[in-house]
Amino acid sequence: MGTVTYLTNDPNVSREVLREGEYFTKTTSDPGHPLYYMRNNEALFTCDSDAPAFKLAHKYIPPSLTPKAVRHYTPTVLACVERSFNVFDELDEKELAFNVYHYTFKMAGEIIWKVILGMDLGHFDSIDTKPHETIRLLGEYLSLMKKTSLRGSWYGYLPFGTPKRLKLVRQLLWEGVAKGIEDSVTSSADLPMKDAALHATSVADYLRRATDEKGKKLPKEIMLSNCVIMIGAGFVTTSSLLAWLIYALVKYPGNQQRLLEELVNYGASPSKEWSYDELTEMPFLDKFVKETQRMHNPSFQTARNAKQDVVLPGGYFLPKGSVIIPTFPSLHKNPVHWDNPTRFDPDRWDTKEVKGRHKMSYTPFAAGSRGCVGYNLALLEVKSVMAKLVYRYHFEDASTEAVVYDPEFIVIRPLNFYARAVRRTQWPASQGA
Repeated sequence: MGTVTYLTNDPNVSREVLREGEYFTKTTSDPGHPLYYMRNNEALFTCDSDAPAFKLAHKYIPPSLTPKAVRHYTPTVLACVERSFNVFDELDEKELAFNVYHYTFKMAGEIIWKVILGMDLGHFDSIDTKPHETIRLLGEYLSLMKKTSLRGSWYGYLPFGTPKRLKLVRQLLWEGVAKGIEDSVTSSADLPMKDAALHATSVADYLRRATDEKGKKLPKEIMLSNCVIMIGAGFVTTSSLLAWLIYALVKYPGNQQRLLEELVNYGASPSKEWSYDELTEMPFLDKFVKETQRMHNPSFQTARNAKQDVVLPGGYFLPKGSVIIPTFPSLHKNPVHWDNPTRFDPDRWDTKEVKGRHKMSYTPFAAGSRGCVGYNLALLEVKSVMAKLVYRYHFEDASTEAVVYDPEFIVIRPLNFYARAVRRTQWPASQGA
């Protein structure tokens, strides 16, 4: 349809592309950029790198998502997971299989809404509880955006059909998050950024209270757009990754048992309250998550724009204005950098070859100054869910056909993956951590 996009699976090329500087940048306002229909020059993830709001957003938002800041949300995340138990228990009692993504969609939405806005959505009040309207709108918005971006640039100007619906959904979405921000207001006093990040009840609470060295705060209009995008980026990738983690549990024999044994060795029990350190330090859980991201990473593209004519490593010429995408699935399975790349093998992460790999051969959260700032929260979420659910349930594959993914969505999500969560009655004996 007249759009030219360059792809690479070479980590040497990816290293240059993801550097913000003389040759490459992120310009979502370019109609050729995959995020063009999601562009917003007030939000950290979706703005141009040279947008005035970028430096401001980059100053205030990352401190709220550092390991220290994320650590204090651990009880919040674990409580969200525990609220799902009554639903999975009932599904087991009725011997019902379920579409895994439908439930991880609700799980991730529940967690991110609580962390960003400090409120419960009640996604697991019952088996049939529908996602909160704003979460549903967010999923629809991302789907419509991707469908529009796959067509020619002219398509987005049509006054009917998908483009028209996209504009309406965007308006409703922003209104829904604005109401959530308004409803989450607390009376707590302002604090310097670093202190606010550690004491805020939610990310929105932090953004309202955090002040810089001059006592200035993030403008309200920038706060709204960034909350919308953080909720979107935070839940859509996590919901898909959670589904693929459960897929890996049931499709790759032996891993579910190994994970259960590690949980028991680290003191898992029905009343166990995991600490942030415990969740981040369990070696097999970490390797299992990494290998799932290598094989089934939800994010598959991070586009950059060439600022001038450039010759890339390997002698490839890229003209000024080109859009180039390091494709994560291909990077993560490049046989030049990965031994037996299509084999699911968490233990590969212990080998000297993988430890000494090219650092850009594995970039599930992208890299550089425009890389994902929320990766600490994402990893806390998925490790919390795995720790709680795998200890309580044994997952079984219930799919009746080959699992396929959605080609018209912003991330790679399984459409027809079904599973059963069977309540455990026996656990292995602890061997000590």
